[in-house]
Order: sequence, then C-alpha cells, then structure tokens
Amino acid sequence: MKYDVIVVGGGLGGLTAGAKLAKSGKSVLLIEQHDRVGGCATTFKRKDFTMEVGLHEMDGLHRGDMKTRIFSDLGILDELEFLKVPEFYRFVNGRYDVVVGHNPDEMIERLTKIFPSEKKGIQAYYELIVNIRQVIKTGQIDHNDTIGDFLDRSIKDEDLKLILLGNLGYFHDDPYSLSLIYYCMAQNSYYTGGGNFIKGGSQQLSNALARIIEENGGRVVLNHQVTRIHYRGDLVKSVVYQGKGVGEAITDQADQFVLNASIPQFGEKLLKGSKAQVVRDSYFGYTPGASLLTVYFGFKQSPYRMGHRHYSTFVYDESVKDQRGILPNNRSNFDTRSFTFVDYSQINSDLSVSGKGVGAICCIDYLDDWASLSREEYKTKKKQVEITFVRRLDALIPGVAEQIEYVEVGTSKTVQRYTLNPKGSVYG
Repeated sequence: MKYDVIVVGGGLGGLTAGAKLAKSGKSVLLIEQHDRVGGCATTFKRKDFTMEVGLHEMDGLHRGDMKTRIFSDLGILDELEFLKVPEFYRFVNGRYDVVVGHNPDEMIERLTKIFPSEKKGIQAYYELIVNIRQVIKTGQIDHNDTIGDFLDRSIKDEDLKLILLGNLGYFHDDPYSLSLIYYCMAQNSYYTGGGNFIKGGSQQLSNALARIIEENGGRVVLNHQVTRIHYRGDLVKSVVYQGKGVGEAITDQADQFVLNASIPQFGEKLLKGSKAQVVRDSYFGYTPGASLLTVYFGFKQSPYRMGHRHYSTFVYDESVKDQRGILPNNRSNFDTRSFTFVDYSQINSDLSVSGKGVGAICCIDYLDDWASLSREEYKTKKKQVEITFVRRLDALIPGVAEQIEYVEVGTSKTVQRYTLNPKGSVYG
C-alpha cells in the first residue's frame, strides 16, 4: 500500500509527528514493535495498581512552550488532565534536607539563607537558567561548556552544587559531560512551567496521539518490526515489516519516512552498503546514554496517608561529597547508589484504588552490569536489588515496608527488551 508518510517507531516523537501529519491531511502509517504505543511513556497493570513506566513528570506546558502549542492544536489539552506537581523536588543526602521549588526568586532566597556566602553564585545559576534563550541568542555562552564546569566556576560549596544537581538523572549520569546549554534549557522549562503528571499515567497521552492518527484516516500497527528498507536511487522507497519475525512480511511505500528508532539500530540492522557506513560514521565514537533501574511499588496504604509529603525525593548517598563523586556512585553497589523516590499518592494520579498508592524508585543503571548474567543469576540479583531498596525506602519513610502489597524490578535489560534502545538507554 502507498502512504504519504510512514513513521517507524511509536515513542512520543513518532506519535506526535504522526498525529500532526495525519491531522494536516497526510495519509500516515505508524509501525511499532511493542504491543502498545508510547516507548517509555507507557503504563502496565498489576493487581489494583497502574504502574507508570517512566514519564513521572513532564516539564513546561506554559504559554510559550512548544508542547503547549502542539497539544492545543491536536486537542490534547481538552482531552487529558495534566496535574501540577507540588514542588520540583526534595533533596536529601544526610547533611542537608532541602525542598527545591519551581519559583526561581523563592529558591534564590531559600538557598541564600542556607548558604549565605554563596549568594552571588546562586544568583548566577538562576539568572542563567531563567535567561538561557537570550544568552544563547547573544552568543554569551560557550557551546562546549558543561554544567559541572559552570558550577565549579560559580560556587564553592560542594553540597550546594549537589542540591542544584538533584534531578541530574533526568538528563544524564555525569555533570562534566552534560552540555550546559542542554541542561539550562531543560531546567528553564521546569522553572517556567512547573512539573506536570498526566492523570491516569503517560499511556493516556500515547494512546490519545495514536487515536488522532487513526481518526484522521491513518493506521497504527503494533507488534510489528521493520526488517528491511528499499531504495530508489538515494531515496527510501518502501519498508518491509512483519509480526515479530513470524507471519507474512508486508511491504508498504511512502513519499516520506519518519524514523523514531535509535540511530545505531537503524544503521546496524536496516541499512546496507555505503548508506550504512555513512550513518555509522555519524555516531562513531559516541557512547549511548545510561539506562535506568526502576522498582515499582503498590502500597496497601499510600505514603501520603502515612504522613509523607513529597512527590519526588532525590536521595544522594552520604559518600557523594562533590560533583566528581556522582558518576562513580552511579556504578556503586545498590545499597549506596543514589536514587529517586516518586510518590504518586501526592496528587490525584488515578493509578490505584482509593486509599492505596503507587510509587517508584529509580536510579541510573547500566546494561553491562546485567548482560552477562545467566537467567538464574539475573533473577537472584533482581531479588537482592528489591530487598535493598525496600530497606532503603523504609529508612526514608519509616513503616512503609509493611504497606507494600506489590513490588517489581525493571532493569536496563528490561528497557532494552521493550524499546530496542542500545544498552537500554532511556534518553531520546
């Protein structure tokens, strides 16, 4: 069959492109290898609980945000409910316990009271984040600068740097190789528009985008994987796809193609000859981003009812004394690895029946630590991780361990299996 556009991969990027194109009158085919659309913006059911896979906080949605314009055009803002997250995050490291809010002026005042000698550096940090677009336009920033180097130039107190880097794991595993511009643009969106959770979970957004494609005459095909690409000259002519290696192969043509799959997967598995080499050369020498390990919790009684009052709590181990300790800590044992606890009972998330609660612990993870394990070794290690994080969560919220009704661990290997991303990378 012939389409105007074929979209390969149904993560949020592919879904948004497909929905915009379909609504503009293009005939669209979207092919997704998983049994549902969304990539990491998905959910799964366990007992009385809906587990949020990954998108626990969406930045922005303010008037000038691109997502606001896109969602408004597609009718998403009328269809879904976006719940405001109460604060940016809470930071805990044994030396400090600080709540970071979304208002920059309030944070300058709050942090200056805690670190009075760092007033100038705190102001410089927030002024750069708030004005990052103007700073870029006027060329007042080095495109090769990192957030780690900027903080070292601006601030002396190492704990203050760690507090400001509390949510570093949203973007990367190392402040010294994270672009200052990228970091500031992302943080600007949180400080400008706050954080938002999609009521019912991120699957609601993914499904809504898929419906727009289908309601405008397009097709969304699940459980099918692209296995080959055909060319006419230098242009892609058609793709071949089939149901997870079984069933009859299907060939469909299009005038345009959108790729929402990892570039290495595309270059290694789908392209041949000189075209493959060109794509491989484009990412030669680059390292895939880190993955995440997630422990999903279903609580008999929600942490909120137990007196817990924070949506995102970033727990940095006491052994992390400065920025340079962050990356090695991400490779440390799970009893000392820094983590985030997300408590969905702080908002009306609609992820569990009344009175119960859903939560998740996330930490940086690497496929290398799991790939060579046998099936039994893998299961044993996952169980050890579960026990470790239940204990650490109970230390954070005393008594919460007794309220756990369901627990499940997903590793970087899990992410790789469901997304096909190299090394299970979660960063798009």
